[in-house]
Amino acid sequence: MENTTEVTHFILLGLTEATNLRVPLVMIFTLIYAINAIGNLGMILLILSDSRLHTPMYFFLSNLSLMDFCYSTAVIPTVMIGLFIGDEVISYGACATQMFFFVVFVSGENLILAAMAFDRFAAVCKPLHYTTIMTTGVCACLAIVCHAGGFLNACIHVGETFSLTFCSNNKIHHFFCDVPAVMSLSCSDKHVAEMVIVYVDTFNVFSALVVIFVSYVFIFIAIYRMRSSAGYQKALSTCASHVTAITIFYGTVIFMYLQPSSSHSMDKDKMASVFYTMVIPMLNPIVYSLRNKEVKNAINKLREKTKLSLGL
Repeated sequence: MENTTEVTHFILLGLTEATNLRVPLVMIFTLIYAINAIGNLGMILLILSDSRLHTPMYFFLSNLSLMDFCYSTAVIPTVMIGLFIGDEVISYGACATQMFFFVVFVSGENLILAAMAFDRFAAVCKPLHYTTIMTTGVCACLAIVCHAGGFLNACIHVGETFSLTFCSNNKIHHFFCDVPAVMSLSCSDKHVAEMVIVYVDTFNVFSALVVIFVSYVFIFIAIYRMRSSAGYQKALSTCASHVTAITIFYGTVIFMYLQPSSSHSMDKDKMASVFYTMVIPMLNPIVYSLRNKEVKNAINKLREKTKLSLGL
């Protein structure tokens, strides 16, 4: 008979069992997290400090940077500790807390990308009415909806996962408390919980994708009809960074989840999760700083101010 003693803690088995890889991985992840923190927090400070960037586009970008930094911070320290000490013991409550904050900010990023698509639609397709459409109140409401949606989604995920019973098996074959990895340990019937999470995730992702798709259909139609090459180039440049961020984010989601269950393996899921939780948050500020002229100008302006203040 199965041991029905409920668990009070979990054991994260980590990224790899190869001890010779732990030090190189710690160094790599430290570098990734440093770039992530500098890039995302630097982007937020840059937007706050430069009045020319106080526009709806950069308001949403600062929210995107905040979400990138927060959800990677919910995961990377756990990975680092696990690589240092091997298998990491994490309490029941700490596991639920980590899952909650990870889902909050990942779900929020999904919604904020949709809000950014709507903003680009207004900028390209309704340029004369842009300031009346994307008012401060509208931007604030969209941001609140994105954060509230992430909070609600996290409550559902954590509530459904930790309403299950966990018995003798407490070893999580992952480097953090991801929903599928934790749910797979349950000794109770998890069919209903799995279906609820699948339906909620499907609704959230495809609702955002519909908004993004419809927005860009109208954007590309508007760009196609432009007669001025200067206007054509400007419209493309305003959307290029956002399209790149969307491609990276949803490309990874599709790779991770939209494949047959028979082709899933824990090692592949771990590798995909590394990209999802660490690399994407690092890439977004790089994409926006390299492909955006206004951000480059703001960085150069800040650099000049710094040189003057230091007397260089």
